[in-house]
Formats: sequence, C-alpha cells, structure tokens
Amino acid sequence: MTLEMRNISKSFGAARALKNVPFDLGPGEVHGLLGENGAGKTTLMNILAGALQPDSGSITINGKEVRGMTPRKANEYKIRFIHQELNLCNDLAVYQNMFLGGEYAKAGLIVQKKDEIAKAQEVLDFMRAGINAAVPAAALDTAQKQLVEIARALLFESELIIMDEPTTALNNQEIENLFAIIRRLKSEGVSFIYISHKMPEIFAIAERYTVFRDGTFIQSGFIKDIDERTAAELLVGKKFVTENLKAAGSHKTNDAAFSVRNLRGATFNDVSLTVHAGEIIVITGLQGSGKDEFAQALFGASPVLSGEIETKNGRLNLSSIKKVMKSGVAMIPRNRKERGIIPHLSIRNNISLAYFTALHNSLFISNKEEINRWTRNKQKLEIKADSENNAITSLSGGNQQKVILGRWLEINADVYILDNPTQGIDIGAKYAVYKLLHELAARGKAVIVFSNEFPEIQQLAGRCLVFYKGKINADIQYKDLSEVLIMQYSTGLNAEVPDV
Repeated sequence: MTLEMRNISKSFGAARALKNVPFDLGPGEVHGLLGENGAGKTTLMNILAGALQPDSGSITINGKEVRGMTPRKANEYKIRFIHQELNLCNDLAVYQNMFLGGEYAKAGLIVQKKDEIAKAQEVLDFMRAGINAAVPAAALDTAQKQLVEIARALLFESELIIMDEPTTALNNQEIENLFAIIRRLKSEGVSFIYISHKMPEIFAIAERYTVFRDGTFIQSGFIKDIDERTAAELLVGKKFVTENLKAAGSHKTNDAAFSVRNLRGATFNDVSLTVHAGEIIVITGLQGSGKDEFAQALFGASPVLSGEIETKNGRLNLSSIKKVMKSGVAMIPRNRKERGIIPHLSIRNNISLAYFTALHNSLFISNKEEINRWTRNKQKLEIKADSENNAITSLSGGNQQKVILGRWLEINADVYILDNPTQGIDIGAKYAVYKLLHELAARGKAVIVFSNEFPEIQQLAGRCLVFYKGKINADIQYKDLSEVLIMQYSTGLNAEVPDV
C-alpha cells in the first residue's frame, strides 16, 4: 500500500489539533510516528481510520484520492488501527472480540462459531500468544488483551496496521515476538505506522520517522540518519538533556515506612521486604512472575492468603481499599482505562476522587476546593486540557495518566505504589514524573514502582527487586544495576545454573 496525506488540518473548537500536516508511507514499510502527548499523532491516525473527518486536506491510497473516509472504507482498504486503550468486550469470548463487526455468517444470518474459533486460534498460534480463542476476554490479563488486539488486526490480512503504543503491557520476550511478526509481515508487503514514546523500540523496528509537535509537522527522514538524543530534541523543540536523576543521591532514612512479612497470594509466596522513608525501590519481573498480583495485593485489591503488611501507623487492614487509603497508602494502577479513569466524569471530578475517599469529611463538596486541586495539579504536572469541566476521555492518554497521578498526590500519602506509572507518557513528561517521584522521596515518602523498562529502573531505583516464580529472586543495589543482570534474575538463570 502507498499512502499520501496532504495538508491535513483539524480543529476542536478553538484548539487546532493539526495544522496542514503531511504524511506518507510506502509498501512494506515500518514508519515511526513521533511526538509528545497532544502533538496530533492519534488525531491524524483517527482521520486515516475514518473515526474523524479532517477540516481540510486529502488522503490518497494507491494513487487514488479517498473522499469521505469512514471506518467501513478504512476496513475495505484493509487499514486496521490498534488503539493504545484496550477496546475488548469483557463479556465476549476472545474469538468473538476478534471477529466483532466481521463475523463469518452463513447466508448473512447464522454465525459459523467453529470456523471463527479455528481461524482465531490459527492467528493466535501464529503469534505464539498462548491464548485459547474460546475463553472469555475477562479471563485475560492486560498483556494478553493487548495481544488479542494485535491478533484482531492480523485476522483480516490487513495491508496497513497502525499501532499506538502496542507494547505498553508487554514484557521483553513478548515485544521481541511482536517485532518478529512485524518483520515477517513487512516482508510480505504489509505496512506499519508505529506510534511509541519508547525510543529504543522505534530505533529497533522502524525504517523512517516523522515528528509532530503541537499539531505541526517538524521533520521526516530515515532512522539511520539520527540517534535517540536527536530524536528527543526534535520532540521537545529544544536541547534535551537526559540527566541521570538517580545519580543525584539518596534520601533514604533509617525509618521503616512499609514492611511486608511472609505475604502469600495466588501467584506469589512468602514475600518479605522493607521500604524506608525517603527510599525508592523498583520491582520488576517477567509476565507470570507474580509481581502484577503482588502489586495489587499491597493495596488490598488482590487477595492475600497469609502474611501481613505494616506501616508507621501499625498493621495495614487489607479488608477494604478505603481502609488502606486512610492508612496512608496510595496506588497508581496499571491500565488506566479499566482501573484508573472514570470516563463519564469530568477531569476535575476525576482528580478529586481519592481525596473524597480518604480525606473528605464535609457533607458538601466545595467547587472552589475542587478547582484549586485541579489548578495545582495542572501546573505541577503540565496537564494539557482546554477545560477542567470536559470529560476525562477528551484528554490524550498521557494527560489522562497525569490526572491519575495528580489524584493520588492529593491525599499526601506516606507510601506511594505505582504500577507502570509512565504508561503512554512522552519522553519529556516521563522525566517530569521521575523528578516528581524523587521529590516525594526527598519529602520522606516511601515509593514503590513496578516497571519492566530498564531506563526507568535506572532513573528511579535505589535498589531493584526482581521477581521469579512468585518470589523475590534478587535485591540489586543501584551501583550494581545492569539490564543483563536483571534479565538473568528475571529468567532464573542464577537458579538454573549449578555452582561449579
């Protein structure tokens, strides 16, 4: 497929999201689309997929101008858009989600269930996803749901696949498997538009790049002609110094702020750790290591079968999340669409939710206090929003994540647990979040971060705990951190190789 988009403009009220931008793509090409949150990347792709109509400009596919692009037309042109936010129906089976809107039906009436299951399973097996096509989508974890989204795009033999942050929930092995699939399909002439804030991924998989900033086209070229630092400078529009924040020093004290003793859950066993006031620890591990369930258990969101947790206020009552919050523990969860945002509430209301649960004692809600909470966090986190009264779904994914961060900052907790906190956040905003977490540590807060990204671990961790088979396999101090060492402990190489 060849694609040319020329002079595309789009406004939402007074806000201009795109300003006469161009974009082009060749057959069998992986094209990295780069830009900070709010740069216009997703808006352009929604126009290409027919979900939005441009105010002006043209779209030409295979030399023919396409007028009035719609989702149906995009499907006819074999264009598939894998969105950053998961769009599966939990009440349907995996295969039903994959065929939704394109069912196999005899005489247009009777759905051919067996044929659908067989074809869906064939695609999932091709991806080495390890997923049964007949199980309910609700039974899958976040990473598996992401793989189903990708499988849905492969099912209909797409010629152009748009991927918006496709690896957010995937571990390193799953990412490598995804890249192998992309390279295989690329060799068969399939084109990809790959949107990601993870520079190493762009440089590993893309041949060309295009950079947007504030709705304008900045530059296109070949990946081989730039490096990651140059790309970062193009994104933010100024010299960008990727400083080592962790190297600035430690704020760890001798006061234990959060102690876990012999904690056991469905996928983890006999886990003990202590986090001190002013300390940042990062917990990592491969998918299935037990760390994801452990993260939820620390906040009372996943069952604890035995063991206990203690804060400076005494033993933590895990019988309800409200009691955990009132004990001075906050959590920013992964997968903001399902666990973070309340889509039908305004931005302002979303940012106040944790405060209402943990600290609000009045019978009435003060609009003035809500506005103050919003204004304070908008400035601190640089949230881009036209009005705090808009629905939170009007924001880009990264700005939604910032609202969730602001929500939990408002309760001034003693312990902050953050599960994949920079999901969908651009490179500039990531460093703002890292600085914020170091500021929390400097104020004596205990910070626990769950992450699989080594650059993030390196920027945050005073020490890194590595999960393997439901237990902590290593406790690595900052001075000893390396990606190779973390991978060795994540895969259990230390346990599998006998001492000689």
